[in-house]
Amino acid sequence: MSIRVAIVDDQALMRDGFTMILEAQPDIEVVGDAENGRLGVELCRRTRPDVVLMDIRMPDMDGIEATRLITLTDDCDTRVLVLTTFDLDEYVYGAMRAGASGYLLKDTPASELVAAVRVISRGDALLSPSVTRRLIEEFARQPEPEAVSAALPNDLTERERQALELLAHGLSNREIAAEMYIGEATAKTHVSRLLTKLGVRDRVQAVVLAYETGLVRPGAAAKRDDRSAGDPLGGTTCH
Repeated sequence: MSIRVAIVDDQALMRDGFTMILEAQPDIEVVGDAENGRLGVELCRRTRPDVVLMDIRMPDMDGIEATRLITLTDDCDTRVLVLTTFDLDEYVYGAMRAGASGYLLKDTPASELVAAVRVISRGDALLSPSVTRRLIEEFARQPEPEAVSAALPNDLTERERQALELLAHGLSNREIAAEMYIGEATAKTHVSRLLTKLGVRDRVQAVVLAYETGLVRPGAAAKRDDRSAGDPLGGTTCH
């Protein structure tokens, strides 16, 4: 089955360009596009795409609010891949909190954009390698007031807390397994149970929670910054 994609961007040239790139793939179908967040939400509710490419700065409704509305819909499994021009865009942090499953810059090569769509459609999460550390450090440096009081579930085991810390450093399941001296399948089980207990939809949201609760600090994240998860984009792919 084809991966169904919607495109939300206020620039027609961008929408047309993304459409041409994605439609050239035999396993991807563009089901529609929209010029702002409000129309994007309506498009997603109508067409139920697997992935939506979401711009952030748009008139009428921005990408953050649109992402929040799309990911809060109970009967919709659409996942949001944020695309923006600025790697230091402060709105990206809000997009992650709103439920986005990935973030890339608009100057990402076409082949990497296609690979990202496939990654997101599988239920994985992805962050651009050029912004991963800065994004995580921003969460820790400028937490929202309500986030400061957030707490991790009391029933997390010590191994699950350890897995969360490693996950927050950007490690893949294979790397988590090596750090914990367990099999990769066991590491995957730890992560799966962890996401369920935390009540988050994917690893990006788990990373956000780990930093906002103070479980992990920016200095620790920087130490892990040079480690690759081995994904086709060379960045942080969360399996």
